[in-house]
Amino acid sequence: MKKYQLGEFEEIVMLTVGVLYNEAYGVSIKKDIETRLSRNVSMGALHTALTRLEDKGYLKTFDGEATEERAGRPRKYYQITALGKRAMEYSRSTREELWRAIPKMALQVKIV
Repeated sequence: MKKYQLGEFEEIVMLTVGVLYNEAYGVSIKKDIETRLSRNVSMGALHTALTRLEDKGYLKTFDGEATEERAGRPRKYYQITALGKRAMEYSRSTREELWRAIPKMALQVKIV
């Protein structure tokens, strides 16, 4: 049973929102993922993931101050919700459980 569903990219986005804390908005999330993971991220894919995470109740948004550089529009910031935190903890514990279940011999691979 999938109690909480987080895809790989969704998990990366959630973790990055946590890392950025009160500075998590679209462009900062994109830049942080690209810098930390050396991975190109399209704004379209990022916005799709952010919307999906918000729809699941894992993220919530709040508006920042309107600025002249954004033509008076406020920046949209993201925060992890209590449900999102539980989903992240579930994902982490599931991964750790799987890692612990791998027999040590399985990871002792010889290169030929």
